[in-house]
Amino acid sequence: MPGTPTLADLVAPLGVSQFFRDVQGETYRRFEGPAGRFADLLPWPALNAILRQHRLEFPRLRLALDGTPVPMESYTDLVPTRRSGTVPRLQAAPFTEHLRGGATMVLDAIQELSDPIGDLARGLEHDLRESVQVNLYAGWGVTHGFDVHWDDHDAFIIQVAGRKRWRMHGPTRPAPLHRDVEQPERPGEPIDDFILEDGDVLYVPRGHWHDVTAVGEMSLHLTLGFSPATGIDLVSWLADKLRSSTAFRQDLPRFGTEEDRAARAAALRAELETALTGDVVDRFLAERDSSAPAHPRVGLPWAATPDLLPDGDETEVRFLVPRAVLEESDGRVTLLADGKRFVFAGAAAPLLKALIDGTPQAIKRLAELSELDRGTVRAFLGELTTQGLLSIG
Repeated sequence: MPGTPTLADLVAPLGVSQFFRDVQGETYRRFEGPAGRFADLLPWPALNAILRQHRLEFPRLRLALDGTPVPMESYTDLVPTRRSGTVPRLQAAPFTEHLRGGATMVLDAIQELSDPIGDLARGLEHDLRESVQVNLYAGWGVTHGFDVHWDDHDAFIIQVAGRKRWRMHGPTRPAPLHRDVEQPERPGEPIDDFILEDGDVLYVPRGHWHDVTAVGEMSLHLTLGFSPATGIDLVSWLADKLRSSTAFRQDLPRFGTEEDRAARAAALRAELETALTGDVVDRFLAERDSSAPAHPRVGLPWAATPDLLPDGDETEVRFLVPRAVLEESDGRVTLLADGKRFVFAGAAAPLLKALIDGTPQAIKRLAELSELDRGTVRAFLGELTTQGLLSIG
């Protein structure tokens, strides 16, 4: 598959709108694909380099066997530093011995360690409008790394190499939460049993019980987890907004009369009804998006110089906030990104629209899209760079 896979690639032959309408949050779905289509996301030499070059502490890097964590002391040691403390060091021989014995390797947040996977996570965050974390799972045996379980987030599973057996048991409680009033009941027998092949994608909504088993051969898959906003999230956001209300900040009349408490309840209910406008969901989601942080990416050496950008206009720049929001009115364009608000002249709108999906853009092309002169475009891009919203490459 050329380039970074998009959400449309993962859910084909379904369209993205059909996926959102009929699948997301409702049911699991397998999307078959040709072997090798995800091989460029994480070639084995790239994974070996990550394990060799990074200090990966438990539990970010861990092994599991038959549903139980393998003691980290059995495959890592702690090396004293020259100044103070210790750092973890992977011991290759016992680490690979555990893998030969059937253990599953798990590496969390690998999007921070791999550019191709980081690009994948940024693109999916733009499309899904939710933050995305990517965890790696690799195994060679015939055992399972984890018992039957459900996750408190939705996930896409990308089978990068090899095969793995999945058994789906379905949900036993609608839309369960990590912090819930009760836990889902254990499931019965599986409702589906299949092999996820190299090149396949599986979508699993939160709350759907499943277990995964190696099939006696190499397997490498990525789990792309994301948590769609819920009504509980909206209520938590609304509670923060109500801090501006005197009625909500005041002490409750614990020692008042029954009439006092009833009057306070009526006052609080009235303010809540006022806050629950017809567009409250839209307002919450827009603010949630605009508050999402930028993905860290440092454009050295240029970002540390007064010029901020190289001289050549063939240089590509990349916007770093996948869920930024643009608003246009009265000849101005407002950018809401990384929890900040920026107001520009309307002439900046074509530049921001070209940048906002995170696709690398050449400075020359951006200048051609705008009515602004080259120097103004470069100054504009430099300002975005100083704010941590833009990076070279």
